[in-house]
Amino acid sequence: EIQDIIENELMEFGKFELAKKYILYREERTKIRNRNSQLMKDIAKKINASDIQNQNANVDENSFGGRAGEARDELLKDYALNYIVSDMSKNNHLNNEIYIHDLSSYALGDHNCLSIPFDDLLAKGFNTRQTDVRPANSINTAFQLLAVIFQLQSLQQFGGVSATHLDWTMVPYVRKSFFKHWNDGMKYIENINDVSGSMDMSIESDYYKSFSKAYGYAIDKTTKELQQAVEGMYHNLNTLQSRSGNQLPFTSINYGTCTLPEGRMVIKALLEGSIKGVGKVHRTPVFPCGIFQCMKGVNRKEGEPNYDLFKLALKSTAQRLYPNYCNVDWSVNVGYDKNDPKTYVSTMGCRTYNGYDINAEIGVNPQTKDGRGNICPVTIIIPTLAMEAGKKVEPFMELLDKKIHEAKDMLIERYNYIISQSPEAARFMYENNLMAGFDGKTIESAMKHGTLAIGQLGLAETLRILIGKDQTTKEGMELAKRIEKLFKDRCAEFKERYKLNFGVYFTPAENLCYTSMKKFQKKYGKIKDISDKDFFTNSMHCSVWKELSPFEKIDIESQLTGYSSAGCITYVELEGTVKNNLDVLEILVNYAMDKDIPYFALNIPNDTCLDCGYCDEFNDKCPECNSENIQQLRRVTGYLTGNYKTAFNKGKQQETELRYKNSKKLSNWRR
Repeated sequence: EIQDIIENELMEFGKFELAKKYILYREERTKIRNRNSQLMKDIAKKINASDIQNQNANVDENSFGGRAGEARDELLKDYALNYIVSDMSKNNHLNNEIYIHDLSSYALGDHNCLSIPFDDLLAKGFNTRQTDVRPANSINTAFQLLAVIFQLQSLQQFGGVSATHLDWTMVPYVRKSFFKHWNDGMKYIENINDVSGSMDMSIESDYYKSFSKAYGYAIDKTTKELQQAVEGMYHNLNTLQSRSGNQLPFTSINYGTCTLPEGRMVIKALLEGSIKGVGKVHRTPVFPCGIFQCMKGVNRKEGEPNYDLFKLALKSTAQRLYPNYCNVDWSVNVGYDKNDPKTYVSTMGCRTYNGYDINAEIGVNPQTKDGRGNICPVTIIIPTLAMEAGKKVEPFMELLDKKIHEAKDMLIERYNYIISQSPEAARFMYENNLMAGFDGKTIESAMKHGTLAIGQLGLAETLRILIGKDQTTKEGMELAKRIEKLFKDRCAEFKERYKLNFGVYFTPAENLCYTSMKKFQKKYGKIKDISDKDFFTNSMHCSVWKELSPFEKIDIESQLTGYSSAGCITYVELEGTVKNNLDVLEILVNYAMDKDIPYFALNIPNDTCLDCGYCDEFNDKCPECNSENIQQLRRVTGYLTGNYKTAFNKGKQQETELRYKNSKKLSNWRR
């Protein structure tokens, strides 16, 4: 009322310019009040847990920590969107055109994920805020420190953490434990001989007997210590919660290529630990995401040194869904060094891949993965662009090109904000050189080695909007390749022009597949096979309900995975009975590798009775004890995370239930 009086008085006295400014001021203040009012309502919903969205299947939004974290995120998102990002970025985000991931983290200026240089940290030790940690001197200590480092680094960022070649990393610590047990064995045997006087140590054969006994003792003790260490790792990574909402760190471990006896012991122990499960009913471990690195000449065929471990990996996958499989021989990873496992193809569980580093230091192979990660992603919601282009191909391609350039600008904008932060904000990471290249002065010296990822969502729906056919048809695939080539060419251009590692990212879109569809439906309504479901098809995948055999799905998606340079995944859905046919799993994994798929996963139903531990596909009731206290694990993005009926958002729940079992189209596969 007072403001109305002021406005009227100004007009009456002829102060029109001043009145105009006052009116504009009032409008701006009204917008701010309304926004703050809505913000407080949104925060209240999060605090009271009255609007559970399951935006991250690994966060319990009902918990105190989850409620506090979700409420905090609402405030930080609002701050980032209204006070940090440019109008161009904000409009793209709000218009459902280019999504800015993890806006709350944008406000803080932290980055996404990291492949941790465990070789150096375990060998040299590291500092924390409170103390310093000595180098590992046994395999048990090494695995304990692995969990500690995973936990500490996950607090320095907002994404996942990985070990790129864990089998090779642990070799020195298997040796340290072995020699400790060897010395103990020799001392014990010498003491026995001294007491009994039964052995004349001057006789050569008796020396060999002593050595043989000590060796057997050391091997036995080392094996048991390794098994306990791995069991401890699985236990720690499934119980050591951090961040908001009792969230477990998103951890991934890559392994499978080390042919040294010590490395083979590590691989075997990791797989046997996965098969055994965790806890009193031996649940499937949700973390770490195990990733078996397939490599020609090492583990792909009978007669190769680690083929037996590949077979064991398949057994683990059949029972526990992990490990997934990545392709060391992937053509996009050209230039890797066969003698340096740090350069092998490795990935995060979700699919993030560190490609060729245009800023590699002198003497460092540009394909080195350790100490690098995805700095920040954005995702272009391409079905929105197809509708805005009037459902016409050429206008769409022009608009897509424009939006790819804007996505690049949005990433540079965020990158500049991130590198403006102080190293003190992530002291553990920078003080211990977890991120490669840090010069002790500027964050940019390290961040420039990471990836700026331009992602995409909804290729299948986009193709149907534009030509009425998706990538499962010849015409659809031709247009799909044209779209992906534009992404690839532009990222290559940006990489050279800006000397930053731009890459094409086939986005996981765990929550975005749902939230972007809700916005799309609000604007365009429900359109058959485009927006008549609660989710968009993830990245370049075939729609989950398509009735394809595993080989057909691999054939189709393998034509597109080579366009990605920042991460992608292909998976096939199988029936539970495949557990009894490991030969089929072997054929499928090798087929995917031979088709140049970089990262491959097999989805096999995994239902566990939490009362008796029975594990198979049985949905609502345990066939052994009739308990309804069951956990139904299904894959989301690339990870496993909780019971999908309670942990996934509505879109991902529906997507999971609509997934066609590709194995249904395999003839005579049940041998």
